[in-house]
Amino acid sequence: MVETAIVGGGLCGLALAAQLARRGRDFELFEARQRWGGRILSVDCKLSGHAVDLGASWFWPDRQPLLTALLGELGLESFAQFDDGAVLRLNEADATPERIDVAGGVHGGARRVVGGAQKIVEALRRLLPQERLHLDCQIRGIRDGDDHVVLTINEAGATRVVEADRVVLALPPRLAEERIIFAPGLDGSMRQVMRDAPTWMAAQAKAVTTFAAPAWREAGHSGNAFVSHEQAVFDEIFDASDPRGGEAALGGFLAMGPELREAFRDGLPMLMQSQFEQVFGGLPDGREHFYQDWAKDAETCSALDRERGREEQRSAANPLLRRALWQGRLHLGGSETGSIQAGYMEGALEAAQRIARDIFRDTAPEDDAALRQGENANDASLRRFTAWVERKAPGLLDDYRRRLNASLANQARDQLTQRAMLGSVEAFFAQALARVESLPFDVRGVAVEKGRSALTPLAQEPFGGVLKQFFDDVAAFNATSCALSNFPDEHRLAREYVQVIMRDVAAAWTEFSLALNTRFLGEVEAQDGAAA
Repeated sequence: MVETAIVGGGLCGLALAAQLARRGRDFELFEARQRWGGRILSVDCKLSGHAVDLGASWFWPDRQPLLTALLGELGLESFAQFDDGAVLRLNEADATPERIDVAGGVHGGARRVVGGAQKIVEALRRLLPQERLHLDCQIRGIRDGDDHVVLTINEAGATRVVEADRVVLALPPRLAEERIIFAPGLDGSMRQVMRDAPTWMAAQAKAVTTFAAPAWREAGHSGNAFVSHEQAVFDEIFDASDPRGGEAALGGFLAMGPELREAFRDGLPMLMQSQFEQVFGGLPDGREHFYQDWAKDAETCSALDRERGREEQRSAANPLLRRALWQGRLHLGGSETGSIQAGYMEGALEAAQRIARDIFRDTAPEDDAALRQGENANDASLRRFTAWVERKAPGLLDDYRRRLNASLANQARDQLTQRAMLGSVEAFFAQALARVESLPFDVRGVAVEKGRSALTPLAQEPFGGVLKQFFDDVAAFNATSCALSNFPDEHRLAREYVQVIMRDVAAAWTEFSLALNTRFLGEVEAQDGAAA
């Protein structure tokens, strides 16, 4: 039996496998395609050998720290996306493009990986034991076996059964909900949450054409253009050049829907060249044309993605997608489950990091009163308290949902989020104080300065990111909740409302901190009295 079976060999699955391998943990990684990378896809130009990204490409160092750090760890270089020059807009088929001003550039400081984003995939794959990597494996069914999980896999046309302690589905939630048979079946609300998560790029197509030279730059253009007329082939165009050897290229996202793209497939290179010339004028003929229609990729695009077409990409996924199912034996991953930058490479890495934390926490040795080598009673108590906070923090959202549903059932209409959040936080703090009371802290000799015990800030540390994550989860949950769609102020939290809630939570935190400090100071008096 394998410890962790990872389904999906895109960035999330590979990054999670790398974290498990680093810790010496047992895993198997299954990918349905015959290549690794998922929606990261780079192809080489035959003429120049340079890489062209037809899937994920850009990243933003100022707001994507996980990917930025990973590139550093892997020793990969990047370069700035070309953004200098005029931006063009074409609203009518027979008109002349107009110049528009875009403050800060269209791409806002984006960078690309030297050699293509596929370099990330290749570097991660080299970190993994090759015997644990399996291509051409389609997952057909997942069954809960009470203390393990059973996977039914179609591997290269043959049926294979794999048993695992846990399974991670590192693939788009819509695809998992549509393709995999779960036994027992997921409840209706969970399936709906999965169906409501749009898959990044699923209904889109991306194309790149290479040229002998970047003639548009010579004319003072950035290569960025937006086209909105009815005959548009591309609705967004960008400079896709590789600066290493002067390889010039223009790329774009097609404006046509999946059916229309298929109908014009044979003539697309000519149509793309025509639109490039219409926008930028006087371009030489393209040297090579590259095209990827993600709607035709069965391991990316679900039927629902194809039906709905382009949808608004949410920056944070519904937090219910981040809840482990089947008593921690089934985890949902992939970029669409990210609590930040969902749909981007950063979201995939955040999801991998979250699941790795869950696995390491769930499989840590039983926490008991025994002291570790060189550890005193207070260090042991703080360790156990930290573990308690980490285990209980995910339950904040569940408690919030129960309180919110109770308010809705009682037909309450005002301050729904505020009341539910504050109630959950106050209950959590009360439980935390009770947990502190149960631990054998030894306060003799602990410094007290200006009325504050030195233990107080140490006991506060585990809460560092808990409240922020709770705020983020509530905002994401509310924005995707059908029950709150009739309550605009609760569905999309306004900044002023959030500030009111934050003041309430800050007051509850202050009260908790004072009670915590009073507990440590009172213990000093109690122990001093006992000693007398």
